Amino acid sequence: MLVLEAKLKGKQSQYDSLEEAIRTALFIRNKALRHWMDNKEVGKNELQKLCAVLAKDFEFADKLNSMARQASADRAWLAIKRFYDNCKAQKSGEKGFPKFKKRGHSVEYKTSGWKLSTDRKYITFTDGFKSGKFKLVGTRDLSFYSIKQIKRVRVVRRADGYYCQFCINVERKEEHQFNGKQLGVDVGLEFFYTDSDGNTVENPRLLRKAEKSLKRKQRKVSQCKKRSSNRRKSVKKLAKKHLKVSRQRKDFAVKTARALVQSSDLVVYEDLQVRNMVNNRRLAKSISDASWSLFTNWVDYYAKIFGVWAVAVAPHYTSQDCSVCGTRVKKSLSTRTHKCSKCGTLMHRDHNAAVMILQKGLKNTVGHTEIQASGQNDLYLGGETPLDKLAG
Repeated sequence: MLVLEAKLKGKQSQYDSLEEAIRTALFIRNKALRHWMDNKEVGKNELQKLCAVLAKDFEFADKLNSMARQASADRAWLAIKRFYDNCKAQKSGEKGFPKFKKRGHSVEYKTSGWKLSTDRKYITFTDGFKSGKFKLVGTRDLSFYSIKQIKRVRVVRRADGYYCQFCINVERKEEHQFNGKQLGVDVGLEFFYTDSDGNTVENPRLLRKAEKSLKRKQRKVSQCKKRSSNRRKSVKKLAKKHLKVSRQRKDFAVKTARALVQSSDLVVYEDLQVRNMVNNRRLAKSISDASWSLFTNWVDYYAKIFGVWAVAVAPHYTSQDCSVCGTRVKKSLSTRTHKCSKCGTLMHRDHNAAVMILQKGLKNTVGHTEIQASGQNDLYLGGETPLDKLAG
């Protein structure tokens, strides 16, 4: 699945209609979730049938396209299913019990409720909200794909406007020049990552660099009177700054992951539980700023496109064990040099960890002859997150 994105250009009255559609989609999602809480035996089909009942009971719900109503119910079911899966797998900690959402940011149409112009430069939404015709502003050309290939159209509200995402049923493949190179990658905070050849990529620390500006904008928000027009303007400026940092982070992850995958035939990285790591209050901001999960998701995506191996291995003791003799050398986070007391190996701890990660990956791939990539592969080319992150 390929997801292309373009900005919607229209009048303020049209944006207001889109906002009403987004609120309605959120209403249906929350109603479906309430119905499940009251009747735990209901399934996905019962939630979709509920959409027709809501359309009869609420006039504004009837305005939303029928398939868009079903897509909203599907979001509720995905959140429910994720909770059931976590319980079945006996996941430690919170199981992710579905929660009501206070604010919605998107509405999703399937194969109806919208119409593209013949030149693919305009889109018209034809449901009861009568949003009308919007110009599509972006660099992606939809002319290469037929209407039948577009399976879903999602309208997303961001700090700087409304965007339209087209989910296209197409397989993306690119040629790769195989060179036999195998790399282990150790992500960190001192360097964004260090590979098994000793090469490093600097950590951009995008949030840290923007922190001064963000704090200044946050102070302006705090100084404004609540529910005033000045406060709304200040909040919008703050949100735009956060969005800019998010886009910079995504751009860095995409370019770094693509360059890494293109340069090798096997990429091995640690399967880190970042959600648990951010519980460290001293490192939480730096870990979140590094966005390791976003980077590894894009590594998996490009590995699938270029047809190379992407292997995730357990991170246990990769920083402690010696990559030459295997002796376990205990060291704290502040110790940046690996020095083995048995064989005398001396190197940067991240370089040693990258070599250990590669060795683990090679053990996991012994006996396999096919080329494959693991993990998430449906990512936004113009957005911020993988497809499954919008569910629920």
